[in-house]
Amino acid sequence: MPSVVSLLAVAHRHLRLATPAESADATTRSYLDDGRCLGWYAPAVPRWRVAIDAERVGAPVPTALARRFGTGEFWARWTRAECLAKLTDVPMAIWWQRHGLEVSPRIDWLWRTLTLADLVVTVAFVATDRPRDTADGTPT
Repeated sequence: MPSVVSLLAVAHRHLRLATPAESADATTRSYLDDGRCLGWYAPAVPRWRVAIDAERVGAPVPTALARRFGTGEFWARWTRAECLAKLTDVPMAIWWQRHGLEVSPRIDWLWRTLTLADLVVTVAFVATDRPRDTADGTPT
């Protein structure tokens, strides 16, 4: 059984770009604004959940988001925050209020952000035996 660290080290080997229909068997997916779908195809790691998020490198940053968060490394920060918001069951709007687009290091989550073709991709894992966050983002 692979570890989270070993999967993240070779994350590019477990990501496939296809149509949404062709990605139906992926463990998790990220849908792109141009109709493509990026899927994660790796063995499950016991006691860990996985999420991915991808955005086109050249996609323009929406004006309102650029004003609020700046444009430096925007898509890398966005994909990390999106993954961790998904994995902690915190709505993105609440994540923004509490953290902006920052993802601070913790021992119960691990991630890797990489460039794959024309995409910025984050693959993130969170331990399932951690306390669940409530809808307002406060740990229970």
